[in-house]
Amino acid sequence: MSPITAERKETLLRRYGSKTINANAGPGGRRPGGFRGPGAPPIGIKGGKPKNIAATINRLLAYIGRDKVKILFVFACVVSSNLSSLGGSYILRPIINNLVSAERSVEEKINNLVMGILILACIYLVGVICTYLQQRIMIVVSQNALVKIREELFRKIQKLPLKYHDAHTHGDIMSRFTNDLDSVGEMLNHTMVHIFSGVLTLIGTIILMFVTNWLLAIVTTATIPLLIYAGGLIGKQSRKYFKDQQQALGAVNGYIEETIAGQKVIKVFCHEETAMEEFAFLSDDLRKKQIMAQFFGGIMGPVIHNLSQISYAISATVGGILCLTSNFDIGGLTIFTNYSRQFARPINELAMQMNTIFAALAGAERVFEVMDETPEAADPAKAIEICSEANKTEGARVVKGEVVLKDVTFGYIPGKTVLKNINVIARPGQKIAFVGSTGAGKTTITNLINRFYEIEEGEILIDGINIKNIKKDSLRSNIAMVLQDTHLFSGTVRENIRYGRPDATDEEVVAAAKIACAHSFIKRLPEGYDTVLEGDGANLSQGERQLLNIARAAISKAPILILDEATSSVDTRTEKYIERGMDQLMKNRTTFVIAHRLSTVRNADKIIVLEHGEIIEQGTHEELLEMAGRYYQLYTGAVELD
Repeated sequence: MSPITAERKETLLRRYGSKTINANAGPGGRRPGGFRGPGAPPIGIKGGKPKNIAATINRLLAYIGRDKVKILFVFACVVSSNLSSLGGSYILRPIINNLVSAERSVEEKINNLVMGILILACIYLVGVICTYLQQRIMIVVSQNALVKIREELFRKIQKLPLKYHDAHTHGDIMSRFTNDLDSVGEMLNHTMVHIFSGVLTLIGTIILMFVTNWLLAIVTTATIPLLIYAGGLIGKQSRKYFKDQQQALGAVNGYIEETIAGQKVIKVFCHEETAMEEFAFLSDDLRKKQIMAQFFGGIMGPVIHNLSQISYAISATVGGILCLTSNFDIGGLTIFTNYSRQFARPINELAMQMNTIFAALAGAERVFEVMDETPEAADPAKAIEICSEANKTEGARVVKGEVVLKDVTFGYIPGKTVLKNINVIARPGQKIAFVGSTGAGKTTITNLINRFYEIEEGEILIDGINIKNIKKDSLRSNIAMVLQDTHLFSGTVRENIRYGRPDATDEEVVAAAKIACAHSFIKRLPEGYDTVLEGDGANLSQGERQLLNIARAAISKAPILILDEATSSVDTRTEKYIERGMDQLMKNRTTFVIAHRLSTVRNADKIIVLEHGEIIEQGTHEELLEMAGRYYQLYTGAVELD
């Protein structure tokens, strides 16, 4: 097989390396609809620096500020820990001067040494205790804040309108809970304390150096600009190569995700060798960029350390001269060189923390972006509740299920109309079918009935009540839906069916399964109705998953039923069983059916033909055939239903 061309290499890097992939996303990283196939752009997460640092920091501080007492105690511990470290070093001055003093006897020197060691032990013990407490309490504070943020984010996700989920991939939303909050947690757990501690250590070290000897302090601090310049230069290169590394990592992860998801397609068309060769190229590209990123990331510490060693050597030399010429004491020189040696450490630590801080603030900003999204419109103050005759609720208005659409006009994007002046009347118990080409607006109508989107013009009535005046929860609980895309939750088969009505009895669960023709295959499962489903029912066939989805709708007592390509995922034989069950399911329910198989809508009370968002024909099966129009052409195969 010929090697991949330079053009193909450039295409791979452009398509897969354009954004950083969330490695933890899994199958949720794709839009509903399944496999995108090798060659499609990867779904990624945004990176880079935060746009509004001050506002993001203030919001984070508001979360940890709820534990003000603990925060104050943590900072008190940090101050105490730093003072003990700095103070312990300074106490070495009199201890050393005592040992080299010619005026004291050996016994006095030993007594003073023992006393000094005991004082040092007490000071450092206090420092150890304070360090332990600050770490332990700060972790509690940060985890409390993360729990609050995570819970608020999840609650907000539940309140966002469907259009938000349509516009954002599952992987992108999940990355807010995983990668972004992990970055925030890392900063809250350690970085904030390290920064505060580093600043205190730096300030305290400079003060004590000037207290010890102002001339040596000036010599030492003169190297600060050099340390800052070197750190900034290396940091700039480090950020550049780390960005390249993340893009290359995104390319590898994106390619792995799509090739694993598309294994069947790859094997059918014998693309295994091509896939391995392309992956080898992407993996090698990642290796090269990782080497550069890790090199510049790794030399920061050694460079700063060696520069500080130069400062240390200069300070020691000048200090030695001062001891010989200006009566500078040996103890002072000892502790000053110690301060000089550790002078660069907090600077280095602060520089190393900047990438962590920017990553955390960028992640927090992405989380807050979701929190700031506009939720679904609140119910009006006088909104009413509705219920079905079979499920009467105190204080709710009983509806029979008449649905009327009056001059409904709608567009997902302002200025781009999807539906134009739609007028439909569905009497209680009637079966209304929508047929038409893809994009004609069939599913949009059902989304509007559920108020997943708000209409621009016209109105939708249920038993004469405008759905805008009905509480959303009440409205949706009285509309059962069977969608083309099935979704099963982790849990037993019984629990998944009962999801349609939590208070249903076991007998009602079985009855619903029988209506959906699911009872026979459920009984063949290892534990029957108590079989645990995982991975969206991965151990079931697509048809079996759809049967459970139908059973979930069957158990509901909702007076309105929507079937959106409900039988598209089952074979013809299973479809016939389902149709018989559906006839029983649809009794006394107003039903809206969307189907590409025209044979499934022949017995509908009314068939509505949509094209380009407008109703072009409507009537019964026989009436539409007599018209010899669009429906006739579709039914006879003169034109295809695309």
